[in-house]
Amino acid sequence: MSSFIENFNLFMFILFAFMYLYQIIYMFIAFKEKRKQRQVNHNQHKNRFAVLIAARNEEVVIGQLIKSIKKQNYPKELVDIFVVADNCTDKTAMIAEREGAIVRERFNKEQVGKGYALDFMIKFIENEYAHKQYDGYLVLDADNLLDKNYIAEMNKTFNEGYRVITSYRNSKNFDHNWISAGYGLWFLHEAEYLNLPRMTLKNSCAISGTGFLVKAEIFKENGGWIHHLLTEDIEFSVSQIIKGEKIGYCRNAVLYDEQPVTFKQSWHQRLRWAKGFYQVFSNYGKSLISGVLFNKGNRFSCYDMAMTVMPAMLITCFSIAVNSSFYLAGIFGIIDGKEIIPVTTFAILKSFCWYFGILFILGLITTITEWKRIHSSNWKKILYTFTFPLFMVTYIPIAIVALFKKVEWKPIAHTVAKSIDDVLDNVKN
Repeated sequence: MSSFIENFNLFMFILFAFMYLYQIIYMFIAFKEKRKQRQVNHNQHKNRFAVLIAARNEEVVIGQLIKSIKKQNYPKELVDIFVVADNCTDKTAMIAEREGAIVRERFNKEQVGKGYALDFMIKFIENEYAHKQYDGYLVLDADNLLDKNYIAEMNKTFNEGYRVITSYRNSKNFDHNWISAGYGLWFLHEAEYLNLPRMTLKNSCAISGTGFLVKAEIFKENGGWIHHLLTEDIEFSVSQIIKGEKIGYCRNAVLYDEQPVTFKQSWHQRLRWAKGFYQVFSNYGKSLISGVLFNKGNRFSCYDMAMTVMPAMLITCFSIAVNSSFYLAGIFGIIDGKEIIPVTTFAILKSFCWYFGILFILGLITTITEWKRIHSSNWKKILYTFTFPLFMVTYIPIAIVALFKKVEWKPIAHTVAKSIDDVLDNVKN
């Protein structure tokens, strides 16, 4: 029986390594690409953009976002800001309007979620502002802040022919605690060690929650925003990739957003993400697999997205379940405990150490290479490199619970009312 467990764990390790080897290759590609300076023609057409912000009780932060948009090094007459105050009970609408946004309120307790709010505003723009003929829609969250060159940089990549573009996602409260830093470090890794090599290899990138630009014709083709699963961002990415779309990445367009700082908030948010990933795989898994087999233009991108939305957590959960079952069987005397308990205990500890070690290396590499772009004191950057694996390991119980628990969308309170200047000044030694 002990040999079965040993062989099982070896097989699971080999399977996991085989499935995700490409992400190690991604890192080497990123190292090489990060040394280069992309050559872009600076004498470019200036496109007209509508900024879409879905906000629910965001009176604390919405004003600073709009101010950072107003400060862009981009022609102001080519950027209009639209805010949908979605089921708000505070002063979000009033503050957004005062800061110069075009605001509409939406009250619907049945259709709850960011996707419904975006669809509401897209249809409003198409009906009331069709004469503006927007080239693209920039989707932001109310807690975001934009670097002053954000829209100008996104416009450059837009002019390269990409119809969907994601950006560099930084954090405005990285230094708060190990939870906010865990989020921040993962989003930096996702930007530079997943999306950058994808862009380099001409594969499709993936949008991540906020800070993305969509060509107006895509929403017309889709009939608005039609994605309403718990993770509407990854659903949108997967659906477009299946259609053959190549999502681009603009690493010079820097966005800052606020991360949760309590474990309770983080648990609820990541539980929704985990459940949403399961939903996406359930709804689109067959099409992704079909894309891997038959979509010559986007075959690898389909594989990449299939690995992104499901297998890692399922393999981990399955491995834990099998080892735990044998461990409990040994304790209760169903099988020989003297033999199986030490073997399964060692296997679980070894798996944990491997998982922890790999995550530490990922966090360390990201911290070192993005050091100057992380807005925190140096000692906190070092400290949170060590806590990053712990943050990521907490995904395991979350993923297990998400398999069985009914999950609904819940808003996350945002309270960091920093300006973009406050964030950029927060680099201490």
